[in-house]
Amino acid sequence: MLSLNSVYVGYPGKQVVKNVSFDVFPGEFCALLGLNGSGKTTLLKGICGLLPISDGKCLLGGTDLTELNEKKRAKYTSLIPQRHSKLIGVTVIDAVLMGYNAKLGFLEFPSQTDKGLAANALEKMGILHLANNDFSKLSEGQKQLVILARSIVQDAPVMLMDEPDSALDFPNKHMILSAVRKLVKESAEIEKSCLLTLHDPNLALRFCDRLILLHEGEVVAVVSLADANCEDVQSSLSAVYEGITVYERDGCFRCELR
Repeated sequence: MLSLNSVYVGYPGKQVVKNVSFDVFPGEFCALLGLNGSGKTTLLKGICGLLPISDGKCLLGGTDLTELNEKKRAKYTSLIPQRHSKLIGVTVIDAVLMGYNAKLGFLEFPSQTDKGLAANALEKMGILHLANNDFSKLSEGQKQLVILARSIVQDAPVMLMDEPDSALDFPNKHMILSAVRKLVKESAEIEKSCLLTLHDPNLALRFCDRLILLHEGEVVAVVSLADANCEDVQSSLSAVYEGITVYERDGCFRCELR
């Protein structure tokens, strides 16, 4: 579904992501892991067009995303960032309805059906009761849930998520990742996949299908959890995290620092 071929992304005078290549397949939930400064967020910004890809190809089903404008690209990818733009005086339901912007024409507005789907997305996140609240007055965790609801109605094939758990408490971390995994796995009309960055490898081990490890802007390991054993997972994670031990319990991998 998403194919990166020798991708380079950076800022003026600084190359951050270097020669990155990997694929994300339909129905796959992939984690991008790495220490602070490894290039995770920079890479996501390159994929969704917030930063230019200076070299290489970023393809989705044969379409080169680097050649699309912002509105067209939004039909292919949705992004849930770490920090949200300030939406002053905007209700929660209207913030969710912004997910339809890529599909609407000039002077066209969301239909009643669209509004119903937006309400359903809020209900899935457990925050329908906040629909008429001011978005700017929500907690950071609540805002994250609203932006996920917006991503659901945007209905792009590839969901990009930059540390979606960063502002959430323990139950909501698991609720968010469970909801996204379910959305990816059960999507019928449009095949979906998700690439997200995480700091906690245990969350990635719990919810994701594949781990892609970044170190200093380069992919240093990739592991498919369905086919892996503890030694495989530990070897891959050790390329980024020193002194890590991986064990298996109840059919799920876990890790801890020695």
